[in-house]
Amino acid sequence: MKHTFTKAAAVAALVAGAMFAVPVAASAYTPEPSGETSTSTVAPGGTFTFFVQDDAFVPSEPVSISLTGEYASGASLAFVKFAVETKALGTTTANAGGGTDNVRITLPANASGTYTILATSPSNPVGAAATVTVGTATNPGGTDDLATTGADSDALLTLWIGGGALLLVGGGIAVATAVRRNKHQADAA
Repeated sequence: MKHTFTKAAAVAALVAGAMFAVPVAASAYTPEPSGETSTSTVAPGGTFTFFVQDDAFVPSEPVSISLTGEYASGASLAFVKFAVETKALGTTTANAGGGTDNVRITLPANASGTYTILATSPSNPVGAAATVTVGTATNPGGTDDLATTGADSDALLTLWIGGGALLLVGGGIAVATAVRRNKHQADAA
């Protein structure tokens, strides 16, 4: 009887360990192809180039380029701005390597905030993206001095692994305590 309980406890500990290992493996992140810009900060009305690394698209296929960002002439309510729009800039052709060559993009004269450039194609509808931030003479970095919010995936992974390890240790202690209690009761009888 006491060997059956020990075996059951060992199986339960293995199952609990597997329950934490599977979500960690399933959440492995595979980065998508990324786009790049010639500069990270652009003045309103400024021009920059955008390109995508090779193997993002099928060679010679059409690649659509779009721009998402805020126009200063749009409406705003308090600090919430509603002028974010997406504009299809046009289509280019993927190069022989499956990327895009330099695409020149000019921002509007009333540009402000951050702009996202997205390149998509029939073979890669998710596409590749990059961002540029509009800077001014008084704010050359283009940042708003606001705190960054959101979750850091590396920190979350550490929490999941640490929490799983603590749960396994706690389960092991509970199993060991139960085994010792059963052995003590068996010896007393």
